[in-house]
Amino acid sequence: MKVIKTAEEFKQIRKSLENKSVGFVPTMGGLHNGHLSLIQKAIKENDVSVVSVYLNPTQFNDKKDLETYPANFDDDCALLEKAGVDYLFAPTYPVMYPDDYKYMLTEKDFSKELCGAKRPGHFDGVLTVVMKLLNIVRPTNAYFGEKDYQQFKLLEGMVQAFFMDVKLIPCPIVREENGLAISSRNRKLSPAGLAMAPKFHEILAAGGSEAEITKALENAGFKVDYVTIKDNRIYAAVFLEEVRLIDNLER
Repeated sequence: MKVIKTAEEFKQIRKSLENKSVGFVPTMGGLHNGHLSLIQKAIKENDVSVVSVYLNPTQFNDKKDLETYPANFDDDCALLEKAGVDYLFAPTYPVMYPDDYKYMLTEKDFSKELCGAKRPGHFDGVLTVVMKLLNIVRPTNAYFGEKDYQQFKLLEGMVQAFFMDVKLIPCPIVREENGLAISSRNRKLSPAGLAMAPKFHEILAAGGSEAEITKALENAGFKVDYVTIKDNRIYAAVFLEEVRLIDNLER
């Protein structure tokens, strides 16, 4: 696996891959089995695989959340090497934001709902950094998990709106045996929190109205951020031990 840290270097390498399909998985580090499922799919379906590890500060509206994000670069490198990834793109803030974030990408409607309503500026940061990464890597296919389903739909809209020559591939949520959606943030929970967390998915899967689901989550001990049913899908975010968890299910 070759580790690349600048956009210029990657662009030079990309020129040598013109006749090959490139599969890309963008991550913020703290890699787990959910990421691994995307990476394995990218390796299987493309000639060349690329993973980026970049903890993007512009999508965090909570400084504490950024500072405590559970990621270890050496661990991530070892996992990617073992998985058989060809290229790891690991830029720094000056590489990704030479303009110091003076330019940003904004979606005016769906990004203001659900997670966007509670996290101002979050999706501006997501859309901006993914646009930059896609412009640098120029993948044939890019893989995203459906746990952040709102994020995927916004990125899909961005690709269509800007006529970008890349196929975005949604991948099913990877869950623990108990139903909990695998997430880097799960590592911030105590053993008691980890034991309680699966009830989040269990209550969503039981169905009901937004009010009924909200009440059930609160009765179970979660602090509810939102529960919204939109386009035949339940979206929800809760806090457990001050850790924010998200999930979604088709109705």
